[in-house]
Amino acid sequence: MHAASATPLLSARPKAPLAGAFAVPGDKSISHRALMFGALAVGETRITGLLTGEDVLRTAAAMRALGAEVAEEAGIWRVAGRGVGGIAEPSDVLDMGNSGTAARLLCGILASHPIFAVMTGDASLRSRPMRRVTEPLSAIGAEFMAREGGRLPLCVRGAREALALSYRVPVPSAQVKSALLLAGLNAPGQSVIEEPEATRDHTENMLRHFGASVAVATVGAGRVITLSGQPELRAADVVVPGDPSSAAFPLVAALLVAGSRLVLAGVGTNPLRCGLFACLQEMGADLRLENARIEGGEPVADLHVAAGELRAIDVPASRAPSMIDEYPILAVAAACARGTTRMRGLKELRVKESDRLAATAALLTANGVKVEIEGDDLLVHGTGAPPAGGGTVATHMDHRIAMSALVLGLATAAPVAVDDAGFIDTSFPGFVAAMNAAGAAIAPRGA
Repeated sequence: MHAASATPLLSARPKAPLAGAFAVPGDKSISHRALMFGALAVGETRITGLLTGEDVLRTAAAMRALGAEVAEEAGIWRVAGRGVGGIAEPSDVLDMGNSGTAARLLCGILASHPIFAVMTGDASLRSRPMRRVTEPLSAIGAEFMAREGGRLPLCVRGAREALALSYRVPVPSAQVKSALLLAGLNAPGQSVIEEPEATRDHTENMLRHFGASVAVATVGAGRVITLSGQPELRAADVVVPGDPSSAAFPLVAALLVAGSRLVLAGVGTNPLRCGLFACLQEMGADLRLENARIEGGEPVADLHVAAGELRAIDVPASRAPSMIDEYPILAVAAACARGTTRMRGLKELRVKESDRLAATAALLTANGVKVEIEGDDLLVHGTGAPPAGGGTVATHMDHRIAMSALVLGLATAAPVAVDDAGFIDTSFPGFVAAMNAAGAAIAPRGA
């Protein structure tokens, strides 16, 4: 039984190829961080290209609740910050909606400031564990109270005198690393965070952009990040690049719909975010990155993609940190490729918006694709022909599962239905309209 507000959709093979220029929304990870760092800096930060999805708007509201001035005019967001150590105690509960990134990073900010706060979220976010963030943050002197399993609602009493951290992240996670670095900002001395594998480094890049002292040393496959605490962050304008995780959906759609050609301009190409691009090129995709440049401290390029045959590959576990959000849409590509694709080491997918590993397998199974889960590996058996389709996908309030299913429906023999696509706006406002403008055939179910 779904709520009255559910948005069921149906996706079918379009009558013509996808074509044209596709505008990708701003990077969600960078948008969250730009608002947070602007709030912790002294002066006014101007942000252009900010993603205005629900997740990011929750972060903007939280920064206002902590005393920053946040306003938008003509597409430019202005954040007048409070400075490190200067945030105010919120007068009400902080509702983070569906955003695990916002909730976990905010835990880091709150942990090292001597204030009390309560954080909650929607049903999906309240089901996700926060303990992997709150446990290491307790060492800084913060106190946390949560539901069983460390789940929201969560009460935070920040440290009166925060302690610098020295911590090895047990499982690669950009969110955990970033929460610890944000906490270390308001702690004296040096905080040292070690990660076993390199994860997306937007936080380190933005720390430098706002004037913090950050040193990064490579140790084997991982890195050691050393942050000097209590800097005076200075307001710094931010240009948010197109989100590579959002670009993944029109990109794969163009690969699967015969004759398609798309150009996606200004997409972020940070090497720690581009695992999917590497996988698709290994699968034989006609994907070119052109006009490479640096904008706001981040690498950016224009993506040119054309439809063609794909072949199966073996995706190493070491690639997971650079594409953790892209496995569902990679699985859709694999379902249309020739041969068996194995994606290794997907433990992290079990604690996303849904159990994304199980949800991805169910998405494909419902549409005639043979799939296996072996431990933390996902095996997708493609035949090189379009899958049967015809199934209804349970999205579990997960925007990436919903978008992946809708892309699959553009390639299958029979249309694919999703039970609820309402959560897509958390990361990709206007997704359906943008896809249909490029030539897709996505409509309300029953229309």
